[in-house]
Amino acid sequence: MDGLDGYPSVVVHAAQPGGRRVYIRGEDAGLATSVADVVEFLRRAGLAGAPLDDPDVVEWRGGGTAIWPARADDPDEGQTL
Repeated sequence: MDGLDGYPSVVVHAAQPGGRRVYIRGEDAGLATSVADVVEFLRRAGLAGAPLDDPDVVEWRGGGTAIWPARADDPDEGQTL
């Protein structure tokens, strides 16, 4: 499930206002606001069940699965930057 040249197939970028940008196989999959969004993007890309904690598959930049910006509609949710 590795990407090109041994790099992870999935990259979840550091939190930014609104969420974390997700790329799958070099393509922009969208802006995730939670781990559930990442799981859904993986499902849509045919990678359902991919191990989120395997760095050979998913590269979490700027923090792991627990780091998410607060949503505008719920400032108490997530971790603010």
